[in-house]
Amino acid sequence: MAGGLKITLRAGERIFINGGVLRVDRKVSIELMNDVIFLLEQHIMKPEDTTTPLRQLYFMIQMMLMDPALHMKARTMARESVSNLLASVSDSRLIQGLRETSDMLDGDRAFDALKKVRSLLPIEIMVQNPEERSKEVA
Repeated sequence: MAGGLKITLRAGERIFINGGVLRVDRKVSIELMNDVIFLLEQHIMKPEDTTTPLRQLYFMIQMMLMDPALHMKARTMARESVSNLLASVSDSRLIQGLRETSDMLDGDRAFDALKKVRSLLPIEIMVQNPEERSKEVA
């Protein structure tokens, strides 16, 4: 990380860094000076929000990042989930994204895999609810 990455957090907001949780009591800016795995609270999916197959996959990958003790188990579950999804989806964008996710998981690049799955969530919604797509076009 050349020069560090500056992140601003609001009072009460949490950030997850290398499996640890930090909560700030006031608005603060922090600069990450080396390569760390971090998740901002707004990117954390709660278990009750895992209502679709891709959201469940996102949660599994998220657990790899948030809890180092669960990393290998969550990775195995995520890889199985990707295989199952590849066998069940027909949308070419989802297939391509899932293949990329699989490669990232195989390379132990969980953060990149999480970002890829996050980018696929709107596509999943459109594929599952074609009427939403017609609303967007109208």
